[in-house]
Amino acid sequence: MNQVIELDDEMLENEELDRPSFKHSRVQTNLTVLLGNEERFETFVELSLDIGNMDLSRFRIKAKDELVPDICVYAESPLLLDEDEEVDDDLLKVSQMPDLAIEILSPSQSVNFLVRKIKAFLALGVKSCWLVIPAIEVINVYSPNHKQTFDMNDSNIVDEIMDIHLPIQKIFSRRKAHI
Repeated sequence: MNQVIELDDEMLENEELDRPSFKHSRVQTNLTVLLGNEERFETFVELSLDIGNMDLSRFRIKAKDELVPDICVYAESPLLLDEDEEVDDDLLKVSQMPDLAIEILSPSQSVNFLVRKIKAFLALGVKSCWLVIPAIEVINVYSPNHKQTFDMNDSNIVDEIMDIHLPIQKIFSRRKAHI
């Protein structure tokens, strides 16, 4: 029995425990569509970010060489290519940090782990980070020196760093079935 408890405690520190749920997936899809419709952004889901040799132990994160946000948003493409140029080989990791990293809480994750991960993203140069909590329909927006919380009582989520204004109801909304 002790081995199971120790394993569970260790797993809480590890990103491997991220098992997205239905609500997680819906919110991730809604945000990707909403932000992807903005021509000034390029969005990526589950993109591996190369953190190089940065020691993340001060954040109590065991990642060795990469972090994977639920959504990455770039104001400019992370690959500086000409318009007609394509990447011949797919990349396993991208070294350019996004302008915005979004983490969506899964039922199997702890808020504390994701806050530590957000602090690591900010230390790596990410300008803004969001922590989305689908179960209570709350979004925390973090920048290096500021945190703001939005919930369903707010009409919009406002990220001043990224100049983003999104209707919060569209982030948590369900599509209505057409009969």
